Amino acid sequence: QVQLVESGGGLVQAGDSLRLFCAASGRTFSSYAMGWFRQAPGKEREFVAAISWSGSSTTYADSVKGRFTISRDNAKNTVYLQMNKLKPEDTAVYYCAVRGARYYTTNVGDYDSWGQGTQVTVSS
Repeated sequence: QVQLVESGGGLVQAGDSLRLFCAASGRTFSSYAMGWFRQAPGKEREFVAAISWSGSSTTYADSVKGRFTISRDNAKNTVYLQMNKLKPEDTAVYYCAVRGARYYTTNVGDYDSWGQGTQVTVSS
């Protein structure tokens, strides 16, 4: 079992940047793909970005492509989400999740463990 703790959220203005952190503990972090998801009030949880076990492969939702970057440091058991040019529609609770496989999918149901989430609010 992997335990995940997100941090780095906050209140920012449109156009600003934030960096989210996801610290992992438990089973071998470096063997598994990781993903970031978000959930806005009244909406379903949606895929944001994912990264393979080694960090060599990444994928993004179209809504964040070119603005967000996912990365990982396996030596620090940490996954990052760099968010630039933030928009009000990026406002949501952001969750990191681990998938029990080396390569990612974009499906919420394919991820095994989740963090508690961190709130990101972007004002216009």
